Amino acid sequence: MTPRYTLFFLLLLPLSIFSQNTVVEKVEPPFWWTGFKNTDLQLLVYGRNIASSSVTVDYPGFVLKKVHKVENPNYLFLDLTISSGARPGIATIQFKAKDKVVGKYLYELKARKKGSAQRKSFTSHDVIYLLMPDRFANGETSNDFSAGMAEQLNRSNLDGRHGGDIKGIMDHLDYFQDLGVTALWINPLLENNQEKYSYHGYSTTDYYLVDPRFGTNEDYLKLSDALHLRGIKLIKDMIFNHCGSGHWWMKDLPSAEWINQWPEFTRTNYRASTFTDPYASQADSNFFVRGWFDLTMPDLNQANPYLKNYLIQNSIWWIEYAGLDGIRQDTYPYPFKEMMAEWCKRLNDEYPEFNIVGECWLNYPASVAYWQKGSVNKDGYESSLPTVFDFPLYDALNKAFQEPESWNTGIVRLYEILAQDFSYPNPDNLVVFADNHDVGRFLDMQNSDIRKQKMAMAFILTTRGIPQIYYGTEILMSAGTDKGDASRRKDFPGGWAGDPQNAFTEVGRTKAQSDMYNYLKKLIHWRNSNEVVHTGKFRHFIPADGIYVYFRYNTKSTVMVVINNNEAEKNIETGRYNEFLKNFKSGNEIISGKKLDDLSKLTVPGKSVVIIELK
Repeated sequence: MTPRYTLFFLLLLPLSIFSQNTVVEKVEPPFWWTGFKNTDLQLLVYGRNIASSSVTVDYPGFVLKKVHKVENPNYLFLDLTISSGARPGIATIQFKAKDKVVGKYLYELKARKKGSAQRKSFTSHDVIYLLMPDRFANGETSNDFSAGMAEQLNRSNLDGRHGGDIKGIMDHLDYFQDLGVTALWINPLLENNQEKYSYHGYSTTDYYLVDPRFGTNEDYLKLSDALHLRGIKLIKDMIFNHCGSGHWWMKDLPSAEWINQWPEFTRTNYRASTFTDPYASQADSNFFVRGWFDLTMPDLNQANPYLKNYLIQNSIWWIEYAGLDGIRQDTYPYPFKEMMAEWCKRLNDEYPEFNIVGECWLNYPASVAYWQKGSVNKDGYESSLPTVFDFPLYDALNKAFQEPESWNTGIVRLYEILAQDFSYPNPDNLVVFADNHDVGRFLDMQNSDIRKQKMAMAFILTTRGIPQIYYGTEILMSAGTDKGDASRRKDFPGGWAGDPQNAFTEVGRTKAQSDMYNYLKKLIHWRNSNEVVHTGKFRHFIPADGIYVYFRYNTKSTVMVVINNNEAEKNIETGRYNEFLKNFKSGNEIISGKKLDDLSKLTVPGKSVVIIELK
């Protein structure tokens, strides 16, 4: 039986308009800055019967242009202009009814930090480390139980809140630096005041507030500053497709079309291909973009002009407030694509070098490429999205080391996917990964074969693109026999007081964990100091006999990568690769540290990768 959707708009509107004083309950964004390229600002104002009042603003250079009323009298949307001459300070926004002041809000205009617009973002120079804050480390136990939160700590429940927080991340900055990662992508930290499954963070209930179980907005600022002092970038996870059913506006929607509503609960068909399919029916496309992800995830209508502005301004607010170095946008194709393109453009206007990566979970390079900036699409769509996740390569990577070698299985899968890079306007701006929080852990997918995990890490750290590593990969974390999303999001051992093991320390790791950690650490640090692997050209040779060879090169350096996908050791005659090797007589193998004085023959152990800096 299809569950009924009970949050009908008519039930959310006040049944009558009471004659009482206006109370300004919310103004969002709560403050703003002078000095933006775009001088327009739209404020959402919420309060009982706020629409019955008149509004005035008294501050030089901060001008009220228009007041918008919507279906719900408890909302106003104010269009303001901040002139180039406006100075930082406090502006008074006044609400009057019959010449009597019934509400007042002191709105702060802040000064932008010097160089804010020119901030550098994450690029192919970086190695991204993805972590889920609730499952990483509990650094502050006083926020484990937070008043007003529908779900409290229950570490015995795999799907419950476990207590990881911002302080836990702060406590392990040395760990990130030792491993060598240069950017953190942290799963959402915003308030998720939901009755259950709130730990993952993808059901936002307040777009301007860090969840108190993680810490405060000020704690997030401290984390950003501490990371930047160490040269580590901060990537914020955002969700525009849906909010949480516990969001404050769900009790009193601004208008019926604020969310995509149906006569009864209607789930999306999850077919992002309907946007690129030239033969897609309107019905299928409509179900995809307007259907809900889940009962507790109301689908936002980004075609609503006020909501569109709200979401775009929210992103700019967090970039400026927290000094963000990038954004990861969840379920990128699911919102209305025209709005997403405008979002990218407006962010790029204010921050020309800012990078955004979109989750476009599609199986074919051409389908993913549709969403990358610069694609020549038949329908004329320009996404303006700089970076996308390489899901086709992820899929190939999970199969490549498992399958028997044949014409179209095994290691050739990597070759065939990379051979389709002509689809992408910018293949170097693809995030490459072996796993993340939404899929099975790579080690489990490879039947716990550590050799294969090492091969995957060597590949993503030497191929084109921006490598991303999922937390715990470096210490062989596994879902084990557990099933479901939570099993691949387990607590990092040592992140909680009393944990029997502390894998954050060398002495706390098993021999196998130390071997994996040191392998990955060595690779990352080597990559960090080698420009040729960041931006060098890529050239590969068709795999033969389970051997895949490719080169990264520029005018100064050349690196040769050899993947042996066979169980047995292979002795390789390298004459086939002479178009590169003819200019080199020796090389250094970066994992073993061995010097190779004869490049005409190479010995590569079974199920391993050899990386050679050619001399």
